[in-house]
Amino acid sequence: METLQRALEPYKHFDPAGWVALFRFLPVWAGLVMSAIGVAMLLRGGGMLFRAVAGPLGLVIGQIWIGPLAARLGFGTQQQQIALGASALLCVLGFVVPASSVFFGFGIPIGLMAANLAGQSDWLLGFVPAFIIGGALGVVMERPISVLLATLTGGWLTLIGLMAALSPAIPALVEKLAGLWPAAVSVASCFAVAGFGYQMFVLPPPEKAAQAKRDKVMAKKAAAEKKQVEKRWASYTKDSGKGD
Repeated sequence: METLQRALEPYKHFDPAGWVALFRFLPVWAGLVMSAIGVAMLLRGGGMLFRAVAGPLGLVIGQIWIGPLAARLGFGTQQQQIALGASALLCVLGFVVPASSVFFGFGIPIGLMAANLAGQSDWLLGFVPAFIIGGALGVVMERPISVLLATLTGGWLTLIGLMAALSPAIPALVEKLAGLWPAAVSVASCFAVAGFGYQMFVLPPPEKAAQAKRDKVMAKKAAAEKKQVEKRWASYTKDSGKGD
């Protein structure tokens, strides 16, 4: 657990070099698994696999924003407990209803910005409507947002996984890439851009894919029923011919 905490510590603040260094904590097999998950997110992450991103995203939202929000609303003494409980709840909710992570991920920061603009006296009056409107806008744009988040996650997992898997084979090249974090981030960004373009412009939206699947099942069922009717009709005409 301590090793995991040290590995993830740079992700709590802006430390790109530390983000890239995560591969040093991973064995080869973990790198292979991580890169496989990353590729899956790049290719299909905007659909059902978005749940794998929405759950942890809810956890991050709770850790970053719920605590300060609770303190601002007058629950400063229970800030940590509220943040912990809300993080767990948002994580579960993200897995069950992925759109919830998009709603809170957009609504809370937009609400906080509007509340700060409104001032101390009208803080709540500025927060509530902006939170609702911002969250609703996020849900309306759920498709591109979910694809973007999934491909960014997939690109980074693919990069870190490949670096961990290839480090024993080509250590010099991997270490050189790790030492140039802008290059590493650029590689992950290229993965993400390619995955975003593929999911948005090549793959059909999940709704159309589900409709096509239902149409295929219905067509198969209709064909089977037609075949059964033809079979019964052929049997009936045959029996009628024998009776004559």
